[in-house]
Amino acid sequence: MSKTIDGNAAAADVLTRLKVAVKQLIAETGVVPSIAVVIVGEDPASKVYVASKGKTAKECGFYSTEHALPTQTTEEEVVALVEELNADPRIHGILVQLPLPDHIDSSRITQTIAPEKDVDGFHFINVGKLGTGELDTAFVPCTPAGSMLLIERVHGRDLSGLNALIVGRSNIVGKPMANLLLKANATVTIAHSRTKNLPELCRSADILVAAVGSPEMIKGEWIKPGVTVIDVGINRISAGSNGKSRLVGDVAYEEAATKAGAITPVPGGVGPMTIALLMANTLTAASRAAGRAVALELAVIDAWR
Repeated sequence: MSKTIDGNAAAADVLTRLKVAVKQLIAETGVVPSIAVVIVGEDPASKVYVASKGKTAKECGFYSTEHALPTQTTEEEVVALVEELNADPRIHGILVQLPLPDHIDSSRITQTIAPEKDVDGFHFINVGKLGTGELDTAFVPCTPAGSMLLIERVHGRDLSGLNALIVGRSNIVGKPMANLLLKANATVTIAHSRTKNLPELCRSADILVAAVGSPEMIKGEWIKPGVTVIDVGINRISAGSNGKSRLVGDVAYEEAATKAGAITPVPGGVGPMTIALLMANTLTAASRAAGRAVALELAVIDAWR
């Protein structure tokens, strides 16, 4: 059996370090890191995510505020709220929970967030900085950043000589993940659901990041022995005829775990790291606002590696 990469334990380590740094920032500058979360509509999963983020923020010593808007809220009203938060010096990080209702242009909303408060890392300025390797001033999307820290727990920071395959090409995970892996000197390939000979391609990977959004799509027979598997997928499937459901990743875990060298479970793998890195981004934003030089979150967590 492979080694399980425990995302809960890694996230707890990150948050322990962050809590110390938050106390130091407050003591030295009087600045309390703060995050504002905007949620539109009644999506149950979004409500759970927002509640979890708010709870973690308060545990870290942040000021956290939630703006819950009804489904019928107009796009202009959301833009106006984001602009108000941009102008508020007490707010360091702004997170607009996705998905938004169909009548609201998600891209317009995310691009309205000030780049220096874009703790999700979705603004084009932060995307461009990541793509050109300017990590010291960029905000990196939280899921790829958390995934990268888990990979570093297995392989260290220099991935020279390793082949990394990302299955998934989204702007939120796939593309930024590729940039982070390239920065760490891996040889990177991006594949997706329409890639030909995907099983054969998977077998060539030393590091496999699954972020395609298809339940258990990647089978155990697709991977080579000893590979490190980072499963970003979170899919809810039926657990039987009793109407219950369960969460699975994009990788058939039971099959892959017999061959992989290390693998993240679902749940308990990448998910906790996503929230931890959101907190790290918010701390970075607050530190910059206070005039303190802070390395990107990937370096802030060095001490626990």
